[in-house]
Amino acid sequence: MRPSSASALFAICISLCAASANAASGNTCSASSPAHRAALVELYTSEGCNSCPPADNWLGALDHARRTDTIVPLALHVDYWDNRAWKDRFAQAAFTTRQQQLTSAGSGHVVYTPEIFVGGKELRDWSSDASFESRIKQLNSETPLADIHIDGHPSAPGHIAFNASFTARKNLPDDAVAYAAVYENQLVSAVNGGENNGATLHHDRVVRQWIGPIRLTEGRAQLSGDYASDAMRFGVVAFVERGTNGEVLQVISLYTSVIAVAQDLDSDHSIHDSLHANP
Repeated sequence: MRPSSASALFAICISLCAASANAASGNTCSASSPAHRAALVELYTSEGCNSCPPADNWLGALDHARRTDTIVPLALHVDYWDNRAWKDRFAQAAFTTRQQQLTSAGSGHVVYTPEIFVGGKELRDWSSDASFESRIKQLNSETPLADIHIDGHPSAPGHIAFNASFTARKNLPDDAVAYAAVYENQLVSAVNGGENNGATLHHDRVVRQWIGPIRLTEGRAQLSGDYASDAMRFGVVAFVERGTNGEVLQVISLYTSVIAVAQDLDSDHSIHDSLHANP
């Protein structure tokens, strides 16, 4: 059911932008990083890997829990599983490169799927609730070394623009770099080849755009982007990490899909006003 009032829009903004996000006027939505260190959870996955669907579902459950003040999940599809039998339409070579870099920084030698990194560090026993929650709790107990703010707003019909700003706190390492990513939820693939032949796969938090890295200059940096928004499926993640070892120092997520609701409401109000003006 479509909301029919400005108060309904406000409620949607609060729920979708999550704990650290704030609704604003003019069909904009914003989010600011929390006072503690949040955990970026990266899943390296592929539709060509029959061990990956359980990990995909696990990551989706993290997203559905909406713990964005503590956990920010992303799914990065790698391309080294692609072959004639099946090609993952979400795979990007850049994600394979990132996985290799994180593995090398952690003194590893082999990349594989599914692989989980939390805060830029591999977590092999991620499927253990105790192990995963211990790692999250450790990161959340630390003070962040940077602050991040994201604004999102409509830039054209069917498009969302965002701006992410990064500000260093005391003791931010000199090698700190900033990234932004646009992700998409509610994706479905009917696979007809490869290890998952015959399966219907469901994906959330799939990275579709990857922006960065850029260095912080005099303690500041900005990243901007624009993307076509379809219904309620998109969002933006921004994070700061150490360029030398991939350690993620702070991260924040914004559900910019709420802006699409605001646009729909404005359209409804315009039609309503027009009908009243021209009975």
